Amino acid sequence: MTNKPMHILFVEDELKIANFVQAGLKEQGFVVDYCDNGDEGCCRALTYEYDAIVLDIMVPGKDGLSILKQLRRERRNSPVILLTARNELDDRLAGLNLGADDYIAKPFFVEELVARIHAVVRRSVGERQNLLSVGPLKLDRISREVTCDDAAVELTTREFNLLEYLMRSPGRVFTRTQILEHVWGYDFSPNTNVVDVCIQRIRKKIDPIGGKGWIESIRGVGYRFRKSEEV
Repeated sequence: MTNKPMHILFVEDELKIANFVQAGLKEQGFVVDYCDNGDEGCCRALTYEYDAIVLDIMVPGKDGLSILKQLRRERRNSPVILLTARNELDDRLAGLNLGADDYIAKPFFVEELVARIHAVVRRSVGERQNLLSVGPLKLDRISREVTCDDAAVELTTREFNLLEYLMRSPGRVFTRTQILEHVWGYDFSPNTNVVDVCIQRIRKKIDPIGGKGWIESIRGVGYRFRKSEEV
């Protein structure tokens, strides 16, 4: 388990709030990047990877909801907590619909913000552990859905289990025996060709047109799932 401090982007134009929150977050061990306008905030959020983003809706330049919309459109999935005025119900609802992970109404205690940051980061880490992603190919281990370039890929249960097994370790070579034991169990003969047949069916469903293909045959050994830069 890592002790690396969490890196937070904080976008807020009210100086008094900004100073107070920054001091509180730093006391709790966070590394904080601060900016007081939406244009700079959006640029930072698209350039760097943050553990979480604390974003005031009403900031100069690009407003908070526009920033959030752009982040989600460009598949930047850092958890976002919106700061809103207490009476901005419509903005809070709009933010949640755009993909915000939480919101907190002003005025607030820094301790509450810290707790909410920890909560959204925990959820985000759990979601990432359940989502296998290599290039445009994504496999959700909870919903058991597979997409390639955002298009749904229909797999049988066996095909899904085999693809998941290979995608867990891109670049690693698995023997046919290892695949048989993990996906089919011990009742199958090592001489059966069920692994090869299943691999061929998966390839037809996920391989890019004109590409090398995601699943590579290793002559005399077995198969491996290529790393994204290899396809």
